[in-house]
Amino acid sequence: MPSSISSSEDVALLERDVPGARAPLEAPRETAADRPGEAQPVPVRPIPPQPWGRILLAATLLFAAALGAWERAMRREQLLPADYSLDPSGWAAKRRLVDAGQAAVVIVGDSRILFDTDLARFEALTGVRPVQLALPGSSGLCMLEDLAADPDFRGVAIVGVADMIYFRPGPGGLVVDALKRYHDEGPSQRSGHALGRALESQLGFIDPAYRLSRLLADADRGWREGARSGYYRPWKVFEVDADGQVALWPRIETDERVRAQVQAGWMGPPDRPARTLPPAAIADGIERSRKAVAAIRARGGDVVLVRPPSSGPLLDRESSVLPRSRGWDPLLAATGVSGVHFADHADLRVLPVPEWSHLNRRCATVFTDVYVRALAASTKALPLRADAPAPLTARACMPRSTAG
Repeated sequence: MPSSISSSEDVALLERDVPGARAPLEAPRETAADRPGEAQPVPVRPIPPQPWGRILLAATLLFAAALGAWERAMRREQLLPADYSLDPSGWAAKRRLVDAGQAAVVIVGDSRILFDTDLARFEALTGVRPVQLALPGSSGLCMLEDLAADPDFRGVAIVGVADMIYFRPGPGGLVVDALKRYHDEGPSQRSGHALGRALESQLGFIDPAYRLSRLLADADRGWREGARSGYYRPWKVFEVDADGQVALWPRIETDERVRAQVQAGWMGPPDRPARTLPPAAIADGIERSRKAVAAIRARGGDVVLVRPPSSGPLLDRESSVLPRSRGWDPLLAATGVSGVHFADHADLRVLPVPEWSHLNRRCATVFTDVYVRALAASTKALPLRADAPAPLTARACMPRSTAG
């Protein structure tokens, strides 16, 4: 009678069932590399019966409860539905209006001209609703050059000038991704934008400024070596309605802590070196502006410049780094365009700037009224309607304690 463990096969079977036993050297386990051209076998095991319907219901209820709790918490932070993000696909869609010949007036520049222009007031004054292409932290010069290179643009370009950003070397800001999306946008990006808009119309917690990933990164207090606290990066600064009107987030006016954090974001850490602008960068910006203006005017279009208000220590720093005599004035002289500087108008000089860089919604209406009327008086490119509303003054938006 043969032994039950006489063969190598029997040994392998025995050792396989012994916990901790090694496979015999003479019978190594085959791998996918040992079977070229053959698919790796898929392990199959029976799934025990479970109350899947109740499990699915419990998971759904748990998800809904967590989602509702987070949405409620964010709404307490004044993050509300129908506050839309400024994403590259949205910008690209508006940029294509130029290609379609639907852009008689286009606004380009940084966040100041973006927040401080009331599109409805602009339309009431001129009969034209401008295409708003300004983006936070982005140089209006880069966008102006994009319009100058587009043979389809023959309208009026209103260029917002925040001196430190306008003359900054390199494009920087959100405009880099926006221009790339405009030229290379694919179907998945367009559909993603549409889905995002649908969700933002109903939910406040998906605001990009308060996404959990960003909150965790900004909460870093030295946990990661070399990481700087997110305190000096402004949290939420603006809100966007369904019509594309961008305005200063109202909470900045009422919450001293939030307002102080935004102000700190504009000024930067105390140990950061003082900002400078090399003379060569300023000269280069002026020359590039001159060429862009010439190209647009050669096609029958025009360009105007607007310098929105800033105040406090931020204005002091801007004036010391780049005074008007080195930036704004030479820029106007070289380009030969009309311009509106807030410091030249009594009503604009006294407008309150809550966080030193942007006007609130009410004062943005006043600023728009004043600068559009000033441009209409200096250029034929932006005539006023015969039935334009009566002029506004700073009193229309001043706090009651100072408005008299």
